[in-house]
Amino acid sequence: MSIVEGGSSSSSSPHPTPSRYESQKRRDWNTFCQYLKNQRPPVPLSQCSCSQVLEFLRYLDQFGKTKVHVQGCMFYGHPEPPAPCTCPLRQAWGSLDALIGRLRAAYEENGGAPQSNPFASAAIRVYLRDVRECQAKARGIPYKKKKKKKNVTSSVQSKGAEESSSSSSTIHFVP
Repeated sequence: MSIVEGGSSSSSSPHPTPSRYESQKRRDWNTFCQYLKNQRPPVPLSQCSCSQVLEFLRYLDQFGKTKVHVQGCMFYGHPEPPAPCTCPLRQAWGSLDALIGRLRAAYEENGGAPQSNPFASAAIRVYLRDVRECQAKARGIPYKKKKKKKNVTSSVQSKGAEESSSSSSTIHFVP
């Protein structure tokens, strides 16, 4: 397997300005490659496994912006707590899910084989599911899979309701 570390594959047609998604994907890929290089000892990308990906996701929690209440906090289970507390800031599930999607695509674009993609492993899916369920449960809002809508009107109405109900950035976490 040949993987280009920290770079992107070149294409024959030049693109004047990459899309926001492509720029973010490249930034995320470079960040992950740098994370691997900073490990002691450094981990070559060709030897990266889902365990390094999980460590990376946990490492990113320190840069999170979402308040996650722990079970012992008096605001645990309250979607909109009335006062500040000392609970940690973490990465929100949606941010982690989007990040894994971009890194999964970048891995294969940079020469990684789909069958060996550490971002596509079952362990990563389980981790993301656990984060989603814990954050939703701790917030007092049980996570339920969205059902597909049959018509556009009800889909637009429900999306507006979801946006207004998900405006809080406080999430409660069960350790």
